[in-house]
Amino acid sequence: MSRSMSDATGGFSHLDSEGRAQMVDVGDKDVTRRRAVARATVTMSAETAQALVGGTVAKGDVLAVARVAGIQGAKRTSELIPLCHPLMLSSVSVDLTVGEAWVDIEVVAETVERTGVEMEALTACSLAALTVYDMCKAMDRSMSITEVALWEKSGGRSGSWSRET
Repeated sequence: MSRSMSDATGGFSHLDSEGRAQMVDVGDKDVTRRRAVARATVTMSAETAQALVGGTVAKGDVLAVARVAGIQGAKRTSELIPLCHPLMLSSVSVDLTVGEAWVDIEVVAETVERTGVEMEALTACSLAALTVYDMCKAMDRSMSITEVALWEKSGGRSGSWSRET
């Protein structure tokens, strides 16, 4: 291989010195309380948003199903994202707020572990948004899922971080 070790890994911790994927060894890290907040928005027509609020979507209670889908997604993140460590989650909350022509989703995931919980929060947020889309698509094919992002994290070596608005 003609590249240096630094070039081979590109500075990514999930690559070994040869550039091959690996699960990061977190065995020497301290167990700390960790928290992550992720958000997403599902944009839709005003009529679809009204149907959500009124509970008239044919497939049922969209917000309740999306909340459960998000929680389930957080719990199964290590099965969905190949190099994620399985975590014992201490809590996951999924809040959905219906606006005039959108649904805002916020997920807070917490754990006491050796590695962060950001991927669990982002996965939960994404699956909640996909569930809203799936249950409403017969009414509104123009929906879009936007702004899926990590907003806050705390715990671990790198400490706290929050997105500037």
